[in-house]
Amino acid sequence: MKLRFWGAAKTVTGSLHILEMDGKRVLLDCGLYQGRRREAEERNSNLPFRGSDVDAVVLSHAHIDHSGNLPTLYKQGFRGPIFSTAATADLCAAMLKDAAFVQEKDCEFLNKRRQRRRMIGEENGGGPDCPLYTVEDAEQTLPLFRRTAMQEETAVTEGLHFRFHEAGHMLGSACVSLEQRKGGRAIRLGFSGDVGRRGLPIIHDPEPLPAVDYLILESTYGDRFHKPLEAVTDKLADTISRTAARGGRIIAPAFAVGRTQQLVLLIHELVLQKRIPSIPIYVDSPLAVNVTDVFRQHEELFDEETRRFLENGSDPFGFRMLRYVRSVEESKALNDLRHPYLVISASGMCEAGRVLHHLRNSVEDGRNTVLITGFQAENTLGRKIVEKFPEVPIFGEPMRLRAEVVRINELSGHADQGELLEWIRPVVKGLKTIFLVHGEPLQQRALAEAITRTYGTPVTIPGRGDEFTLE
Repeated sequence: MKLRFWGAAKTVTGSLHILEMDGKRVLLDCGLYQGRRREAEERNSNLPFRGSDVDAVVLSHAHIDHSGNLPTLYKQGFRGPIFSTAATADLCAAMLKDAAFVQEKDCEFLNKRRQRRRMIGEENGGGPDCPLYTVEDAEQTLPLFRRTAMQEETAVTEGLHFRFHEAGHMLGSACVSLEQRKGGRAIRLGFSGDVGRRGLPIIHDPEPLPAVDYLILESTYGDRFHKPLEAVTDKLADTISRTAARGGRIIAPAFAVGRTQQLVLLIHELVLQKRIPSIPIYVDSPLAVNVTDVFRQHEELFDEETRRFLENGSDPFGFRMLRYVRSVEESKALNDLRHPYLVISASGMCEAGRVLHHLRNSVEDGRNTVLITGFQAENTLGRKIVEKFPEVPIFGEPMRLRAEVVRINELSGHADQGELLEWIRPVVKGLKTIFLVHGEPLQQRALAEAITRTYGTPVTIPGRGDEFTLE
């Protein structure tokens, strides 16, 4: 069995790993790379293999940096099965079409602006921007999904089987244990996907993998330790109250899947506890609206705290002050409001979608707050905001960052260093090698040192295109 790393190698986004055995090729994830616009376009549109040469995909979860390039794979000839949990398949049905729609609309906006500038002589060269894939491409990808239950042994190809295990990262997320059986012997590989944290709102806690020989392990927060989850509500309440008191608005870029629903649930609890002022709360993302409906369809995946809302006859994702925004007209109207409000909008890393318009209309006003609640990859607009650049580019135009920036890391769906070390404890004794992915170099080196110091297990940090033989 050969394993090659094509994405999330010494970076956080674009999860993409390929297994080759007996003439078959199986992908672990097929995510979008997010970063500098031109680099992202180049990497996402030019896969390092032909789609028609891939036999199957095993998908850990629905986040766009893990699933978002499946339509490109389809465009380039892939017609094999995409194995995922049922919740992941339902989420991808909404997310992939939305990703395509956002690309189409962003390209339309940029092309109109380019045309206007050409007309007044401000811009000359450059052809039109085109989406990576269309809504039609996304729709044609969806029939390839094969819904697979947790713990169910499933054949990917002849001689290769896998099982899904609860990852505790988001609704439907899974870690994967794979086994190749050949000639009376077996090679066992674990793939963490993204490992969550114990006690996160809504979802179940992560569970350990069975014994494996090799492990592909995420390392997003490999150099840090999260603050207790209890601190989240205090910080959230203080941010909302402080901004409202000065007459400002709160712009909360949030991943439409998982983070938006967590924020809504926490704000619902603050409302019930009367800990925040009575200001309007908007979820401005058609995808988040659709995804929240998917959450409601999978109550079996809720944790005990969220189930209590249901037992009391209450909707955890709905309350009097909350409004879900679907239409473009309603979204645009929010920017004309002159009273305090909070808007939760995608994308989580501020790279596309409606949140860009909210940021463009808000970041230059010191009364406002940008509330960052998730990891921001290197070179993304969200990262520039977190690092408080004096100017940030929005739709290619520099904007003065005068708004307050508040960061809440405690909601992170990624385990920290201590939680990762604890998660691998049950299987670490039999591991030949741990491959660290889905992390930036500083975080990966810190986690590698901690693993070696704690367990003495060999650790490898693969680069893009690096290949390894597993035997």
